[in-house]
Amino acid sequence: MTDPAPTLRSLLTRRDLGLTLALPESDLTEGALDAPLRWVHSSDLADPTPFLADDLLLLTTGTQFDGAADAEHTGYVERLRQRGVRGLGFGTEVVRDGIPPALLAACRDTRMPLFEVPYRTPFIALARANAEAIAAEAFARRTWALSAQRALSLAALRPDGLSATVAELAKQLETWVGLYDAAGMRTHQAGALPPEMLAAVGEEVGTVLRRGARAGSTLERGGIRFTLQTLGRGGHLRGAIVIAGGGLDLEGRGVVTSVIAMAGLALEQNVGLDRAYAALRAALVQSLLTGEPALARRVAREVWGALPTAPVTVSVARVPSTRSDAASGWLELQAAEARGTVFHGRGPEGLVVISSEGSVVPRILATLFDAEVGVSRAAPYSALDAAHAQAVAALRRSTSGEAVDFDDVAATGVLASLDTADARARADAHLRPLRDHDAAHGTALVETVRVWLQHDARIDAAAAALGVHRHTVRARVSQAQTLLGVDLAAFPARAELWAALIAAR
Repeated sequence: MTDPAPTLRSLLTRRDLGLTLALPESDLTEGALDAPLRWVHSSDLADPTPFLADDLLLLTTGTQFDGAADAEHTGYVERLRQRGVRGLGFGTEVVRDGIPPALLAACRDTRMPLFEVPYRTPFIALARANAEAIAAEAFARRTWALSAQRALSLAALRPDGLSATVAELAKQLETWVGLYDAAGMRTHQAGALPPEMLAAVGEEVGTVLRRGARAGSTLERGGIRFTLQTLGRGGHLRGAIVIAGGGLDLEGRGVVTSVIAMAGLALEQNVGLDRAYAALRAALVQSLLTGEPALARRVAREVWGALPTAPVTVSVARVPSTRSDAASGWLELQAAEARGTVFHGRGPEGLVVISSEGSVVPRILATLFDAEVGVSRAAPYSALDAAHAQAVAALRRSTSGEAVDFDDVAATGVLASLDTADARARADAHLRPLRDHDAAHGTALVETVRVWLQHDARIDAAAAALGVHRHTVRARVSQAQTLLGVDLAAFPARAELWAALIAAR
């Protein structure tokens, strides 16, 4: 980093100017001597504030104070303070010797810096000194920016380009920098932050990325301001870069912008390769599901490493389209961090995840990406197609953000799988004659056949349960049989009717 902007302190330390601070620093506002100065201006007007700018140093010879009362000195200094003047310089031996005591007292009361400018130092010398310092500081910042961008470009050419670029940016800015992937996971960082602060920043990054829109924002955690910028196109975000510390100047922002552009370009260039890998993964998943694991094992080992060791669970996930890229990126990271435990790829019913038995990856996937996930029982690779069918069955019972195990679905029985729109439509059609008859004639054929089947088609037991005579039950069953056009003495017809009653309910 370069020297700070010109300040009153830097002018006071220049021997050629011969300036003398009239008040001890302890009597001034904290940091008053180190506030940056935009310009130095001179005026002997009683009220120069309409013609002043913020962060300005004002010089005067004091002609406006001839015959002035003490209160006028106080009002003068108060107006300067409210206008944002950084300090007041009094040129002595021009109009009068020394600084008026009333002016000194007014500056002490408002804690404004007051300094003496000797006769031998023209006011223009202060203005020129400050202007030269501003120009030198600007030149130094531009030089730093060019040097920083050159260093960042060289870092980007290294084999570990992204990591090296993040480290170089942190070095140039002398702060912490973090790079996050599309799933909101921190992949690179340079510098150190407390764990709780890292967790808070990571949570905010995840929130921003889940929106799916390009964004630049600032956040404050633990008294530190962070600048966050997403990488990639809206709807296809590739990650985010976060920088600790705020208040970057134009050159600093330019350096950060160049890094964002380089990182975004590097990530976008990976898109084509990612698509090729996704197609290969999908083909390997298809090979595994069709009972040809040998080819899939060989190809996967060459590209990604060994497949998870059997027995494995198969999960099928339905991920929102806006989160699919981020979910795939997160799975890539899981596979890289724990080789041989996770493999994934597109399948006929959704994203297929093959993981080691007991893996928590499917549940975290559901939570992080609002995905619907079905998880199979553990199975050998030879039974992967059956495990996939189990995962699909469990998926149908899942809701957003939830992973459902096939064991939980199986425990509800086979007929529970009739809880689908298609099954309900078929059941309604099958039962329509009975329902229409009940509606038209006030009968209870649907309820009667339900209770009759629940009691193993026993007339007496059904009559007792319904509270009617057994001849009434027999007559209703016979009528239902006629309306449905089936023989309810046959088990297949009874099973079909019972399944319709279950699905319709």
